[in-house]
Amino acid sequence: MPNKRGFHTRAIHVGYEPDEALGALTPPIHMSSTFTFGSAEDASATFAGDRKQYVYGRVHNPTQALLEARLADLEGGTSALATASGMGAIGCVIWSILKPNDRVVVHRRLYGNTFTLFRHELPSWNVDVTFADLSDPAQTEAAIRPGTQLVFFETPANPSLELIDIAAVSAIARQAGALTVVDNTFCTPYLQRPLELGADLVVHSMTKYLCGHGDVVAGAVIGAEEIIKTVRMNGLRFITGATISPIAAFLVLRGLKTLGLRMERHSHSALRISRLLERHPKVARVFYPGLQSHPQFQLAKSSLPMFGGLISLELKGGAVSARRMMNNVRLTRIAVSLGDAETLIQHPVSMTHSAYGAEDLARFGISSGLVRISVGLEDVEDIEQDLLSALDAA
Repeated sequence: MPNKRGFHTRAIHVGYEPDEALGALTPPIHMSSTFTFGSAEDASATFAGDRKQYVYGRVHNPTQALLEARLADLEGGTSALATASGMGAIGCVIWSILKPNDRVVVHRRLYGNTFTLFRHELPSWNVDVTFADLSDPAQTEAAIRPGTQLVFFETPANPSLELIDIAAVSAIARQAGALTVVDNTFCTPYLQRPLELGADLVVHSMTKYLCGHGDVVAGAVIGAEEIIKTVRMNGLRFITGATISPIAAFLVLRGLKTLGLRMERHSHSALRISRLLERHPKVARVFYPGLQSHPQFQLAKSSLPMFGGLISLELKGGAVSARRMMNNVRLTRIAVSLGDAETLIQHPVSMTHSAYGAEDLARFGISSGLVRISVGLEDVEDIEQDLLSALDAA
């Protein structure tokens, strides 16, 4: 299928023709863990790398392969690897690329489990990790210096939703001989394609927007064929074993078909709600890239077609008000994760980012009055009414 076709079309069709499966419109789920060979010679040639064939489900599966082809196409990469979780994807990358005494630079604000990996686990393997504000060009230049092997960041960052200039950071990293890895979970390739801006690898928690229905745990890595091959054959096959199940791959393929439509609705509702919340007397500040008050609003306006479905807000009453607001929602659900059809609310300091610890929370500016909202697909008026009622009670 020609790549000139649009995003929605490619999200539905790339990599599959019904004739391949007896005319089935929906791709089949291949549940086999093991694949047979026609001869001993075929088996030997496959293991020698001279012949391509499915061998064992830990490394590759036809349902997984279709998902990977579609992900690579949508992200603008040449290859992809689907994994059992977003942390599985990051782990496969980390353990494939880094070795003891290597140096890594990461953004100061990250998803809590990713932060724990870089803050506590990698140093125990003698990997030097530097946290910096990669949204600041001066800090970026100072942090990414010769000897750095890897630069990792999310944009928008979790939970502050600050943006990082992917092209600028990637250029600095490349000059220093480092690979740039971008977590694109929040934007998805519908809004942002880091590989086209100079990044080397993109990672996703496909649990979130790519699936979109809250019924899958899955991850992905997308990039150039050679590095993805290394991540698959080392990070996945030998080290983590973080293999996506065929059913999970099938469900993410289902989600991709409506990704663009869902991202548009998430984004339009979130922009409207963020403007409303910004005027509320109990709200000290709203963090949303589409607001003029956002620190990187000009970058958001120039680089994103729309601004995503996540909103963070700082309440004037601190943690007490945050808990009162959460305890008074009725339509919105208190839950971690994001990107589902349902609107979700959570308190980072006591939930997703509790692994930071008090000192790191203060150091990286994640306050006890911050709540994060994943705007769902409900009628926007109903979401607004629910959040306003909860804020009034806060």
